[in-house]
Amino acid sequence: MGVMSFQRYVALGDSFTEGVGDNDPTRPNGLMGWADRVALHLASQDPEFTYANLAIRGRKLLGIIDEQVEPALALEPDLISIHGGGNDVLRPKVDIDAIAARYDRAVARLQSSGAHLVMFTMFDPGPGGIYGPVRGRFALINEWIREIADTRDVTLVDMWRMRREDLRGLMDADRMHLNSAGHQFMAMQVLDRLGVAHDLAPLPPTPIPELTRREALARNARWTKEFLGPWVHRRLTGRSSGDSIVPKHPTLDRIG
Repeated sequence: MGVMSFQRYVALGDSFTEGVGDNDPTRPNGLMGWADRVALHLASQDPEFTYANLAIRGRKLLGIIDEQVEPALALEPDLISIHGGGNDVLRPKVDIDAIAARYDRAVARLQSSGAHLVMFTMFDPGPGGIYGPVRGRFALINEWIREIADTRDVTLVDMWRMRREDLRGLMDADRMHLNSAGHQFMAMQVLDRLGVAHDLAPLPPTPIPELTRREALARNARWTKEFLGPWVHRRLTGRSSGDSIVPKHPTLDRIG
């Protein structure tokens, strides 16, 4: 891959791209996130660089496609990132083959603009925990994403294969999103895959405490009450964490 440069970057997706878990009260929606971190670096290299982020937490893949693709194209970017599918595989029922076909058509539509695309697989949740029962869904949609990326010649950030990293130290307290160290790590991965030189350095991960069985049970109970319970309730009532959220950077602009 040769050295690439970009001046107009638009990020599409869900909470992963919005930056949930990377809290910064000085920024729109109170979030930084890996995409902002990538944009900040690119802006430091080019005074003409502009950035938009249309991602909304809770969005399923078809919602991302229907709501964000055409507004992104209207901005005439030369770099587009898109991530989705995580909110789909966690639903009780999902037709992964059908949404993958829509994803492929959306990627083709985005590429028709001439912009360079970045896609992501999802992380490997492992065999245990709340995600263990749907690990096969993660693997299936990831294989579709790899096929789309290969066919369309898209830059792929393959999180599924990042097993050398201890994800526990890169995850927010909700166990669903990256923390600041995780978003910094992901920004570095994106820049590396694009072949963009940078001096970003890892942030200290969250320490992993040694807990007794009783302490672990208490911690799990608190997590269930604070995070899992509300998440399940939203699913049962047909609501989304993004229902009242607007894109934090809806138009191309400088970021600093």
